[in-house]
Amino acid sequence: MKSRLLMAIFSLLLIVSPVANAGGHKTWANISDVTAITLAGTALVLPVVKDDWEGAREAAYSLGTAEGISLLGKAVIHEERPDHSDNNSFPSGHSAIAFASATTMYKRYGWEVGMPAYALATLTASARVAAKKHHWYDVVAGAAIGSTSGWF
Repeated sequence: MKSRLLMAIFSLLLIVSPVANAGGHKTWANISDVTAITLAGTALVLPVVKDDWEGAREAAYSLGTAEGISLLGKAVIHEERPDHSDNNSFPSGHSAIAFASATTMYKRYGWEVGMPAYALATLTASARVAAKKHHWYDVVAGAAIGSTSGWF
């Protein structure tokens, strides 16, 4: 079962990459939106389904902290996006939310849930760079913020 899940995720990644490249920046932006929302939703709903209310509370705090720090960073550091759309590039909020979700799930439910979550978080961060919404260091900072908030 676990190996099938991992195989499905890696197959999805192989399919998504060429399709997204054919679609351009907007497709990558859509992919990053879907994966970030999926991870956040899963991090919040999975504990409820498992009747793990402490896990639900941890996920909510983790996601709230990651988003709050990201918004504060954007308000203080005015880094222009690669597509020149605005000055809210640093840090990546999508990456922060994705990695906060993945870390929370890894911490609560182990590598069987954490490994696929980290794969999707990595896809989210990579898609933000491919969409020209962030520089590589924006997503690395977002991943660090999210991972840290997930552990605490």
